[in-house]
Amino acid sequence: MQSNDPLLSRRNFLKSSATIGTVGMMGGIPLLSSCSSQQKGKKEELRLPKLLDQAPDGPVLKAGLIGCGGRGTGAAIDFLNAGPNLQIVALGDVFQDKMDACRDLLKKEKNVEIPDEKCFIGFDSYEKVIDAGIDVVLLCTPPHFRPAHVEAAVNAKKHIFMEKPIAVDPAGVRKVMASMKRAESMKLNVISGTIRRSQKDYMETRRRVLNGEIGEITGANIIRNGGALWFRSRRPEWTDMEYMLRNWVNFCWLSGDHIAEQFIHEIDVMNWYLGEYPTLATGWGGRQRRVTGDQYDFFSIEYLYESGMRTHCAARQIDGCSNGKVEQINCTQGYANAEGKLYDLKGNLIWQYPHPEGNDPQSEWHVTNPFVQEHINLVTAIRSGNTINDGEDQANSTLVAIMGRIAAYTGKDVSREEIMNSDLYLGPKTYVMGKVEGIPETIPLAGVPNKE
Repeated sequence: MQSNDPLLSRRNFLKSSATIGTVGMMGGIPLLSSCSSQQKGKKEELRLPKLLDQAPDGPVLKAGLIGCGGRGTGAAIDFLNAGPNLQIVALGDVFQDKMDACRDLLKKEKNVEIPDEKCFIGFDSYEKVIDAGIDVVLLCTPPHFRPAHVEAAVNAKKHIFMEKPIAVDPAGVRKVMASMKRAESMKLNVISGTIRRSQKDYMETRRRVLNGEIGEITGANIIRNGGALWFRSRRPEWTDMEYMLRNWVNFCWLSGDHIAEQFIHEIDVMNWYLGEYPTLATGWGGRQRRVTGDQYDFFSIEYLYESGMRTHCAARQIDGCSNGKVEQINCTQGYANAEGKLYDLKGNLIWQYPHPEGNDPQSEWHVTNPFVQEHINLVTAIRSGNTINDGEDQANSTLVAIMGRIAAYTGKDVSREEIMNSDLYLGPKTYVMGKVEGIPETIPLAGVPNKE
C-alpha cells in the first residue's frame, strides 16, 4: 500500500480511493454495551449478568452462513451448539471447494445436510442467502465485504452475527455505524466476533477493575506476539481476484492487515476497559518475513487520549521469535491481567479468577466456550426480546486499529477526527474473477527516501 513517490502525503493517503489505487489498494447483556454508555467518574457498582450455558428453547430459528471457510464453518457449528431448535439452512461463498468442505463438516459434526438449492456460489451469494427464508445471518467472509453484507442484512431485517473486524477502511466503518443505528431502531440483535466481551473470566476481571478494586485506570500495555499466519502462493491458473481471495489474510484491502484482522481482539479489550477512544495514534511497523501480499508483519502503536493518558499496543506475526500475549490494564493501586488476575503495585497477586478443575460445568465459575457463548447470547436476546447490539463498539475498535495501521504505514501521527472524516476506501468497486486493476503487491514504506 505504499507508493515510492516521496510526495505522497498522509492526507492524500487518507483521502481517496484514487490515491489508494496507486499505493496498492489495498448481548441483553448490559455489561457488554457501548463504551459511549460508560460515564467517567460514575461510581455505581457494576454487576455481571447471568450467562446461560444454553439458550432457552423457542420456535425454530433458521440461520444462513455467508463465507464458508474455516471460521465461517466454525461459527455455523457454534450457532448450532448454542441451544435447541436452531438450524443452518443456507450457505453462500465464492468458491465451490469451500462450500463443499463446509457441507461435509456440517454433515460429519452435526448431521446437518444443506440441499443444493440452498447453496449459492458467487459474489452475489450473500443476497441469495439473506433471501432464503432465514431469521439470522452469520457474516464470515473476509472483512472487506462486511459493510455491504451488514447493510443488506439490516435492510432485510435479519438478526446478525458478524465476525471481526467489521471493515478495513473508514468508509466501511461509517457504513456499519449507520447500519447499526438502523438495526437498533428496528430492534434487531447484533453480536460480533470479539469474543472477550462474552467470556466470563474476562468479564469478572473487568467488573472488579471498574469497581475500583485496584484504583483508577491510568493506561494499558497490550501485546500479541505469535507466529506467521498461513499464506497461499499464487498458482498459474488463478486470476488476480482468485489469488487475493484465497490469500486474503495477507492483503490489506481484504483483511485490514493483522492489526485489524487479529489484534483487534486485544485492542477491543483495551477499549472495553477504558470506556473511551484515543484521539491520536503514533505508529511504527514493518515487514521482515512475509512472502506474499502487501501487509506488515509487526506493529507498535502509541495511542494518546484526550485526558493525556497513553496506551501502548504491539503485535507481531513472525516464526521463531518469543511469543506471548499481554493485556495489562494499569491502575493507581495495581494492575490487571485481563485474562483473570489482579496485582498490587509491587507485583503481588491479590486476586485470581477461580477456574474450576476441569472447567466443571456445574461450578458457578465455569467459563463456557466464548465462541459458543456469543451465539447463546444472540439467541437468548432474540427469544427473550431483550435486544443486544454491540456493533457500534466493534466499529469503534476497528477504527482504532485502522488509526494505528495508517500511522505505521505512513510514519505520521493520525488523529481520530481525520480517520472519522476520511473517505479512504480499499479495494475494487466491482468484483469479478479476473484481473484486479490498481492493487499491486506493494509493501508500505513510511517516510521519504534518504537524501545524499
